[in-house]
Amino acid sequence: MRTHTITKHLSLAPRTWLALGLLLLGSACAIPPTTITKGPSTTRPPMPSSAAYNSGGIYNPATYRPLLEDKRARLVGDTVVINITENTTATKAGTNSASKTGEVTAGIPSFLGRTFPRLSGSGSSDLSYNDAAASNSRNVFTGTISATVMEVLPNGNMIVSGEKQVAFDRGTEFVRFSGVIDPMYISAGNNVPSSRVADARIEYRTNSQIDAAQAMSILTRFFLSVAPL
Repeated sequence: MRTHTITKHLSLAPRTWLALGLLLLGSACAIPPTTITKGPSTTRPPMPSSAAYNSGGIYNPATYRPLLEDKRARLVGDTVVINITENTTATKAGTNSASKTGEVTAGIPSFLGRTFPRLSGSGSSDLSYNDAAASNSRNVFTGTISATVMEVLPNGNMIVSGEKQVAFDRGTEFVRFSGVIDPMYISAGNNVPSSRVADARIEYRTNSQIDAAQAMSILTRFFLSVAPL
């Protein structure tokens, strides 16, 4: 009797695991969108070379900076402060109209000397079409984030990237940034406005239920991919 009970439970196990798998696909596999920023968010500065230099016992070309120069970011591993001041507004409107009218009259007033007053007809048609659409969009994103110089290009421009995480209650907020900076736009205090950053990638994400609710589950995306919509 005991062996029969164990065999019965084992036979039901595959169906149970299948049901649990479908449940996970339908609800628990909703993942937030991936990041739009490029590359890693931080790096370490290169280690100074241990080779001996013949130019002096104190001078080191790898880490040399002029005495009277302000300490602006220019080397890999330096940090800059990005002032995010994004404010974009877009408006789009369009109208379309068309009209068409037609009229036709036909009749046989007489035939072989006889009159046919009722053998006549007329018709008219009127077709018109009007369509109007308007779309307005506005995005405002302000804040600050520190980014690290990841690479210095041959022309002196710097590829920067950074990430800031703020844990609040049960969720975590992620602010990520990446782009290319021209050293000419770096002001005192290593501040750069985001409007002066080329190829800027700015994003704000959370791992709370807000992002999870906006992302479709794997099973939902599968059925939408084959549905004749």
